[in-house]
Amino acid sequence: MDLYMMNCELLATCSALGFLEGDVYHKEPDCLESVKDLIRYLRHEDDTRDIRQQLGAGQILQNDLLPIITQHTQDKPLFDACIRLMVNLTQPALLCFGKVPDDPAFRHHFLQVTSYLQAYKEAFADEKIFTVLSETLYNLLQLDWEQRAEEDNLLIERILLLVRNVLHVPADPYEEKNVDDDASIHDKLLWAVHMSGLDDLLKFLACAQSEQQWSFHILEIISLMFRDQTPELLVSAGQTRSAQEKQKDMQELELLRQKELAEKRSRTLLRGTRHSRFRGSYVIQGLKSVGEKDVIFHQGLHNYKNYSHDAGKAVRRVPKRKQMAQDSESRRRSALNVRLFLREFCIDFLENCYNRLMYLVKEGLIRERAQQHDETYYLWALTFFMAFNRGQNFRPDVVSETMSIRTFHFIEKNITNYYEMILTDRNDATSWSRRMHLALKAYQELLLTVNEMDRSKDENIRHSSNVIKSNIFYLMEFREIFLTLLRKFDERMQPRSFLRDLVESTHLFLRMLERFCKGRNSLVVQKKRVKRRKHSKKSHQTEATAEDLEQTWQIVSEELRSSAFQLSESLTEGAVPFDAASETPVNEQRTEALVRIQDCIMSRSGPEALSLLRAARAVWPEGDTFGSVEVEPEEELELLKQILFTKLPRSVPLDSALEEEDGVELEEEEELESVAVSETEFNFIDFIKRFASPQVVRPYIILLRSYSQNSSHTNHCIARMLHRLAVDLKMEALLYQLSIFSLFNKILGDPAASTYQELVTFAKYVLNRFFVFAAKNNKAFVELLFWKNVGAVREMTEGYNKEGEGTKKKGKWTPEEEEQLQRLYEEYRDSGVPDVVETLLPLLSSSRTRREVVSHMVSMGLVDSVKDLKKEKKGTRIVLWTEEQEQELQILFEEFRDSDDVLGNILKRITAKRSRARIVDKILSMGLVSDRRDLYKKRQRSAPGKSTGMTEEEFFDMTGESQEKDMDV
Repeated sequence: MDLYMMNCELLATCSALGFLEGDVYHKEPDCLESVKDLIRYLRHEDDTRDIRQQLGAGQILQNDLLPIITQHTQDKPLFDACIRLMVNLTQPALLCFGKVPDDPAFRHHFLQVTSYLQAYKEAFADEKIFTVLSETLYNLLQLDWEQRAEEDNLLIERILLLVRNVLHVPADPYEEKNVDDDASIHDKLLWAVHMSGLDDLLKFLACAQSEQQWSFHILEIISLMFRDQTPELLVSAGQTRSAQEKQKDMQELELLRQKELAEKRSRTLLRGTRHSRFRGSYVIQGLKSVGEKDVIFHQGLHNYKNYSHDAGKAVRRVPKRKQMAQDSESRRRSALNVRLFLREFCIDFLENCYNRLMYLVKEGLIRERAQQHDETYYLWALTFFMAFNRGQNFRPDVVSETMSIRTFHFIEKNITNYYEMILTDRNDATSWSRRMHLALKAYQELLLTVNEMDRSKDENIRHSSNVIKSNIFYLMEFREIFLTLLRKFDERMQPRSFLRDLVESTHLFLRMLERFCKGRNSLVVQKKRVKRRKHSKKSHQTEATAEDLEQTWQIVSEELRSSAFQLSESLTEGAVPFDAASETPVNEQRTEALVRIQDCIMSRSGPEALSLLRAARAVWPEGDTFGSVEVEPEEELELLKQILFTKLPRSVPLDSALEEEDGVELEEEEELESVAVSETEFNFIDFIKRFASPQVVRPYIILLRSYSQNSSHTNHCIARMLHRLAVDLKMEALLYQLSIFSLFNKILGDPAASTYQELVTFAKYVLNRFFVFAAKNNKAFVELLFWKNVGAVREMTEGYNKEGEGTKKKGKWTPEEEEQLQRLYEEYRDSGVPDVVETLLPLLSSSRTRREVVSHMVSMGLVDSVKDLKKEKKGTRIVLWTEEQEQELQILFEEFRDSDDVLGNILKRITAKRSRARIVDKILSMGLVSDRRDLYKKRQRSAPGKSTGMTEEEFFDMTGESQEKDMDV
C-alpha cells in the first residue's frame, strides 16, 4: 500500500474534521466523532504503524488538530479528544516499535515515523499553541483538589505528556545544520514555552505539595528542555568574562598557533625550496622489503613518514561485535536569549524546587512507584543542577537533598546493576552502557561538590564535607568502585567519553583521599573479605570451648535451682525423648536422646533439658543411663552437667551415610562464601599498589592515544596516574610495553610536542629508565612484547627464578622412589603394625606427606581404595590379651585399688593401650572386682561450673553401659 495515498475510510474520517480557510478553521458537525474514530484507528494499527504514517503524510496534526485546539478551546469535549489524539500521534518512535528495528523494511518505517515526528515538532514551535496549553493547565491547577474531577486530572497528565513527547523528538542532522548561537527548532520550541509562561507552571508543579503526583513527569520534561545544554555554558551566559578566563583562552589559542607553526616548519624542512618535476627514488636503509634488500621508496620525501607496508592492502573488516563503541554526545551553543532564560530557570529551580522534587523522585524510585529506567532522569538532574550550582555562586543548602551517603549508595548500587546488565543483556548493551555513564557522571559530580565544600570559608560546611568524606573513604564499596570500573572497562561496550570521565573521576578521588590521609596520623577503614571455605558434605558441629561450657552451665544450674527443680505441665507432657517415626528402634535411640538433652543445655533451656532427662529415664530405666528412679534433684543436676561436658557422637546425614555405604569417598566439596567485615588501618601507598595492574594501565593508554584531542586536564590525569605507578611505586617496568613506547615515540615526534610538556617529560623519564635497565638485562627488548603484572615486573628487576624454584607443585615420583615404596609396603604389609603408612613415611628417601603416599599407592595399584589405609586410633585393633598383659593389668590394679581413680591410673600406665570398656570387661572377667561400680571414680564436690573432662565412653561406663565404638579418621 502506498503510504502517500491514504486509505479511503481514513481519508473520509479526516475530511469530516473540518477545513482551514485562511487563518480560520471551520469544523464540521461530526468533528468530535471523527477525532474519536482516528483514536480508534490508531488503536488497531499494524506493526508497520500504517495509520500513524498515513496521518503524518496527510499532515493532519499541522492542518487540523493544532488549529482546532487554538481556535475552539471552549469546546471542552473536542479539546480533550484532540489532546488525547495528539499525545498518541507524538509518542516516540521507540515506544511504537519497542526498539530500533534490525530488519531493513521495519527500519524504513521507523525512520519514516521519526521524520513525521520532526515535522510535528516544527509545527509546535508556535507561541499560540503553548499559550493555549499553559492557560488550560493554569485553569485546571486553580481548582482545589476536592473540586477536580477525574477528567481534569487526566487532562493535566495528557498536557504534560504532550509537552514531553514534543520535546523528546530528536533533531534532524540533515535538515538542521545550525552553527553555534543560532536558533534551532528545539530552541524555538523552548522560547515558545518560555513566552507562554509554561515554564513557571512547571516550577509550580515541582514545588507544590498538593501536586507531587506529577513529579516524574516534571523531571522528565525539565531534562528534555536542557538536553543540548551544558552547565558551564549556562553559567557564563550573559556575563562578562573574567580576566582569568580571557587569559586561559589566550593561552589555548597561543598553543594552537604554536602547533600550527611547528607543523609548517616540519613540512618546510622535508622539501627543498626548488620544485622538482621528478620525485626521485630513495633507499630506506634498515627497512627490509619482501626480499633481503632494503625498501625502495618512489615518492617524495615529504610522504616518507606516512609510509607503511600496509599501504595498498585491503583493509581488514572489523566485526561489528569487536568495533569500538561510538560517542553519542553532541553539544552546541543555543541562541543567547534561550540560554539566558534557561539560566534564570535553573536559578529559580535550585532555590525553590530542587530539594523537594528530588526527594519525591527518590522516594518513588525506592518504593518502585516509577516506570522502568526513570532513575536515569534522577541521575541527570543530580549531575546537571549540582554542576550548575558549583559554577553559580556555590550554595550547598540548595542541593542538600542529594548531598548524603544515601545518594552515594544509590548511585553505586545502580552502577553495579548496570554493569551486570551489560554482561547479561548483550543485545541492549549500548543502552545499559549509556545509563552506566550517566551514573558515573552523577558520582563524579557528588565528589566535585564535596571537593568544593572543602574550599568553603564556612567552618560548618567544611565540617560537613569531612563527615561525608570519612564515610566515603571508610566504606570499601565507595573506595574501590573506580578500581573495579577500570579493570572491567571494555572499549567495545563503553565509549571514549565514558573512559575520559572515569579517568578524571579516579584522579579526583585519589587526590581527595591523599589529602584526607595527610591530615591524619591514621585512618581506620572497613575491610571486607570473602571467605571461601571448603566444606565437606558431612555436617560437623563446631565444638564449644571449655569457658563457654562453664558459663552455660552456671546459667542453667542457677535457673534450675531457682525453680526448685519444678517443671510446668506443658513441659512434662510435651517431652518426648525418642522419635517414633524413625526407622531406628527405640532402644537404640538413647544416644540421640543424650544429644537432644545436650543441645537443650547448650541453648540454655534448663527446664526443657530436665524434662527430657526425666522422660528418657522413664523410657530407658535399665542401666541407670539417665539416673535411677529414686534419684535426688542434686544428682540430676550432676547428671546434666556430665551430659553437657561429654563429647557425644552426632548423627551423620542420610545422604552422606548412603555415599559411605556405596564406597564413594567424600572428596567432593562445596564452596561456602561468607563476607568477613573487619576494620584495618588504611595505607594510601598500599591502595595505589592495587592500580599496578595491566588491566588498569590499558584503559589509560587507550585514552592517551587521543592525546591531541584530549583536554589538558584529561592528559594531566593520565600522566598523574602513570607517574604514581612509575615514580611513587617505582614500577616503571609496568610500562615497558611496545605499544606504549610507540605512543611515546609519537608524542616525542609531534611537531607541537611543547604543547604536551607534561607528557613529554614523563615519556623521556620512562624511556631513559628502560635503556638503563636494558643495559643490565639482555631480555629487556623481548619483554617489550608482553603486558606485565607485578610478579613479572619483580622478576625482571630482581632476577628471574630458576625453573621450578619458588613453586609449590607436588614433586613427581621417580621410578626409584616408586620401587622403594612398593618394596617397603610389601615388607610391612603383613607385619601386624597398626598403621602401615605411618611406618613407611620415615623410611622413604624423599620427604612426602601422608596424603601424597596414600594417593600414589592407590594409583600404583598397591591398594584398592584410600579406605584400606585409613589411620586408626591406637588400641582399636588389639583384641587378644597376652599373659604378660594380664599380669601387668593385675599389678596395676593392686597398686591403685585404693586410689580415687583406679581406672584412670591404669589407663595412663598400661603399655598396650585399649579402650576403657575393654579394660573394665577384662578386670571383671579376671575376678579382680565383682561389680563395675567398684571402678568408678570416687567423686568429690567440685567447684560449680568446673568441667569433669569425661568422654562419652566414661559416661556409659558410669551408668553401666558397656559399648564399643568404631573410630574412623
